[in-house]
Amino acid sequence: MNHLHTALWGVLPYLVVALLVMGTAWRYRYDRFGFTTRSSQLHEHRLLSVGGPLFHYGLLFVVAGHAMGLLVPESLTERLGVHEWLYHVNALAVGGTAGLATLTGLGILLFRRLRVPAVRAATSRSDRAVYPILATVLLSGLFATATTLVPDPYDYRRGVAIWFRSLFTLDPDVPAMAHAPLAYQAHALLGMALFALWPFSRLVHAFTAPVGYVARPYVVYRSRGASTRAPTASRR
Repeated sequence: MNHLHTALWGVLPYLVVALLVMGTAWRYRYDRFGFTTRSSQLHEHRLLSVGGPLFHYGLLFVVAGHAMGLLVPESLTERLGVHEWLYHVNALAVGGTAGLATLTGLGILLFRRLRVPAVRAATSRSDRAVYPILATVLLSGLFATATTLVPDPYDYRRGVAIWFRSLFTLDPDVPAMAHAPLAYQAHALLGMALFALWPFSRLVHAFTAPVGYVARPYVVYRSRGASTRAPTASRR
């Protein structure tokens, strides 16, 4: 295995993680009020109400699909009685639909950003760098998913997934990723580029999701006028 493969699949992932963690910590320390998406809902609502949910909910399913496909070994699903063909059909249907929804939502949001002058004026330099990479990541992922339709397709669970899980053991299986098709390698490299830029773009607002609202107690409102009566004057 040559030095390029070692650098790409054995060293670069850890550099990206280090940049993601340190960059996020730096951003939070010196730009705490910038930990936001800088909402532009006041400038335009109709396109945002369509593109926003498509992008965000589609992306949630995309992330969940990646987590299941990369972290869950093939041996575990087989022990659970899930046949491999059924797993791949489900991954193709759900993953493809989620990817298309996310890409469509992103397209609507980008069209909105270009069409509405006030939103376009609020676009930063980091946004201009991140949006093309994000779109390319989604397109390369959909292309890699579509390759599973060809005869004798590549099984990423026996290559890419093994490499990904080996990163957590600090012993990366470089050959597993080096022998993967170019579509999967490009998708992985573009994904790492996106995570490297993540802390320095509006994407950082994903770390401020209001998860605490799920366990937060209800806020009780009481009406003062409905439960009390005004005092009445008495005559003597």
